[in-house]
Parts: sequence; C-alpha cells; structure tokens
Amino acid sequence: MDRERRILEAATEAFYEKGFHGVGVDEIGKRAGLSGPSLYRHFSGKDEILATLLNEALDELVSATVPVHGDPEQDLDRAVRHHITFAVEHRELVNLYQRDVRSLADPWRRPFDRRRSQYTARWEELLSGCYPDAGHRVPVAAQAILGMVFSVSSWPRRTAQSTGVEETLRALTATGLLGLKEGSPGLKPKPASS
Repeated sequence: MDRERRILEAATEAFYEKGFHGVGVDEIGKRAGLSGPSLYRHFSGKDEILATLLNEALDELVSATVPVHGDPEQDLDRAVRHHITFAVEHRELVNLYQRDVRSLADPWRRPFDRRRSQYTARWEELLSGCYPDAGHRVPVAAQAILGMVFSVSSWPRRTAQSTGVEETLRALTATGLLGLKEGSPGLKPKPASS
C-alpha cells in the first residue's frame, strides 16, 4: 500500500474514533507509520486529508448516479444498490461525511459543495425518470433515501454487520418509493378536518 493510501486510511480511522477536530497530524502520521513531518510530503495538513477523503467518496457515489441502462427503473435500482453497499462497506467514511463535512475548509469547501449539489440533482433526475408525476416530492424522496442509507454509519456495529442488512435496506427503499407512484395515498391531499 502506498503512503498516501496509508495516510488516508489512518485518518479515516482516527477521524471516525475521535472526530476531525479531535485528531492532530502527528497522530495520523503515527497511525500510518510515518513521522508527522513526512506526512507533509503528501498532504498540506489534515484539511487536505479531509478534502481528499470526502472527494474520493463523492467520486464513487456520483459515478453510481450516472444512467447506464437506458431504463430509469434499472438506473435507479443500480444507484440504490451501489449506495447501500458503499454505506455498509465504508461506514467510517460515511460517518466522517455525515459528522465532519462542515469542517471542510477553503479552498476545498466551495468546489465540494457545488459537486454535492450536482450529486443531489442527479438523484432527483433518477427519481423523476421513474416517477414523473411526483413533482415537489422528488427532492424530499432523494433526501429520505440518502438519509436512510447513510444512517448505517451510526448504527451499532453489530446491527450494521448483521446478515441481510443490504437486502432489508433495498426492500425498505423500494417500499418507500411506492409512495411516489401516481395515485398513491401519499400523493393525494388529505381532506381538511372540520
């Protein structure tokens, strides 16, 4: 494993355990088997390490939202499956994103925020392709899916590693998405109570 990868893996573990602000560069270097000063040959500091980790994760997730099948339902299913697998296999990184994305400093913050907005828009496009009549509920559904899937990062380890987690999350997502179908009870306004 190259040094940069060791540094990134050590940082992910340390940030997961102590939070971004609870870890110094020296500790990351020590966990990676390097001295603090030698870490600076690869990264300008822990802000750049955080930006690199978050951008790598976003690259992976954005790639799963690119339509490849020419069928909106298959493309949405592919994105859901990929995101669930990613969340289960990379709990520490997802937790870092959930908890410490606000710690991202300039010059990395603005480009990352733009990319994150594009990523959310891609989810909305996937959902709109399958549920064209869902209208204003699409952004809510996108956030609900991502929130549910990424909540795995804060589950107790035993639960997150139990058998059938991915299948259960896929089933819950599919069931929830039924509420976006035209004519479903979730799309009809409730009668006003008197």
